[in-house]
Formats: sequence, C-alpha cells, structure tokens
Amino acid sequence: MARPLSYFVSDVHLGLQVADAPSREARFVEFLGGIDPSQTEALYLLGDIWDFWYEYRDVVPKGYVRVFSALQRLMDGGVKVFFFQGNHDIWTYSYFRELGMQPLVQPALVRIGQRNFCLGHGDGLGPGQKGYKFMRGIFHNRFFQRLFSSLHPWIAFRLGQGWSRRSRLGRREQYSFRGEEEPLWQFCRNFPQKADYFIFGHYHCSYDAPVGEARL
Repeated sequence: MARPLSYFVSDVHLGLQVADAPSREARFVEFLGGIDPSQTEALYLLGDIWDFWYEYRDVVPKGYVRVFSALQRLMDGGVKVFFFQGNHDIWTYSYFRELGMQPLVQPALVRIGQRNFCLGHGDGLGPGQKGYKFMRGIFHNRFFQRLFSSLHPWIAFRLGQGWSRRSRLGRREQYSFRGEEEPLWQFCRNFPQKADYFIFGHYHCSYDAPVGEARL
C-alpha cells in the first residue's frame, strides 16, 4: 500500500535555554505523535532540530528521551527518517545512524512521488557569504573537531551552548527573506539539475515563490 505523505521539519532548536523550552519540546513531540506511520513514507529533518549538539565517541547530550521515543515509534512503523546537519547541530557523527536515522548532505535531490525535491538546511548555499563560509569550514574541519573533542564534555557543552544561545538570540527581529537578492534564491535559480521544489530551513521565516519553473 502506498504511503502518500512526507513531512519536512527544521529549526526546532531543542535545548535552547529560553522560557518556552519545555513547551517547545512538548509541541514537537505532539507533532511527531500526530504523524500516522501507515500514511507516511518519510520524515525529513532539515537541520537545527537541536540548538546545540555535539557527540563524543562515548558521550552524547542528555535528555530528549521523549523526542527520540517519538522518532523511534515512526521508524518502527516503517517511516524513513532522514536528517541534515544544520549550523547548530553540525557535530552529529554516528549516534543518529545507530538510532536508525539516515544522514543526507545538502543539497540533496530526492524523488518524492512524481516530483524532484532539492532539500537541505540552506546555510552557506549560493554566492558570497565569504565570512560565514569560512567559519562553516572551520566547524566542519576534522582537525578542529578533534581539538574541540579534547575538552571535557562538561566544558565543551557549556561553551557550545553559550555560543549557540548568543548566536540564536542575537537576532531579535524576524528575518524577512529578500527574494532574488538572497544567495539561496540565486543558488536555486542556477541549480544544474531538474528540481520541482526547493525546501530549506535556516532562515526562520516562510517563503513561497516561483524560481524559474520550480518553487522555493
């Protein structure tokens, strides 16, 4: 029997230390609980589901039991759960795969039904952004990751959580996507493969408009 539905989620920022943190996690668990596995082919986690995630070989962040339980229920029901790294949960290595989730790297071209979807977190795509891409390269660099791993988890997690919180809360105003001026829009416009839809997160705002013959 065909499963017609696919879901896309990004930027939940679980663990962000703000007043609504418990209700944020509860709402996400409620959303996952509302997904019917018998009708669902896949769930795509498009990055920044966690506000900060760093895993060691033998240590991962505590908590999120209800979230992982809800995801496991879906996978046990036959739903494929895919995840992308965001700019806040870059440092996922093997733990999510051990749980049964499947990693994807942006930009990923995925066939869903009769349409091609280009998916990813959305950060660092398109022209320009040299400063951001430089920092992104450092965060993804294996040498610097091993250097960070030399810190005790108690220290590393507090440094990472502090950086992540300042980064997230430093932007108080709602972002307004600038359409054709955005590097991401230009990336989609010049994407070399056939895509019917582009779906990304990262910007914390909604946007729906044509890009050539596709939609972003």
